[in-house]
Amino acid sequence: MQNFTKIKPEKIPDNTFKLIGSEWMLITAGNMSSYNMMAASGGGFGVFWMNICWCVIRPCRYTYEFVEKNEYFTFTFFEEKYRNILNYLGEKSGRDVNKMEIEGLTPILTDNGSIAFEEARMIIECKKNYYHDINPDNFIDSKLDDQYPKKDYHRMYVGEILNCYVK
Repeated sequence: MQNFTKIKPEKIPDNTFKLIGSEWMLITAGNMSSYNMMAASGGGFGVFWMNICWCVIRPCRYTYEFVEKNEYFTFTFFEEKYRNILNYLGEKSGRDVNKMEIEGLTPILTDNGSIAFEEARMIIECKKNYYHDINPDNFIDSKLDDQYPKKDYHRMYVGEILNCYVK
């Protein structure tokens, strides 16, 4: 983490709607010998119990298994020049390709042993502390169910923000 500076979550320099919604992130969990990541545009930051971030992952995604098994996960954000890598990681499953061998990404360990990437411009390290499965019975707007033609409803993970690193 020598190329990164730690900041408090309140000092995150980005508009989080743009950061997550259009720039995307990698959600990563695991350890140096076995990890997986996926590109994501669903999540956010806030204060609820503590400084938190949250993301949603469909159970069919390989990354889901890693987030389930591990105490920590990271959100990693990149400059636009990494868009092709993010696209690839969003389209391919870790069941079909070894994402640990993706050219252009160098895995590093955070202070708590989470996986992040040297090429990142910002890393948010979280301790998983809550999950919630999306229940279609709770949709107030029934059109939301149209997002789930396979009925593979997301699981929402809430994590305490432990560390924020920026370059």
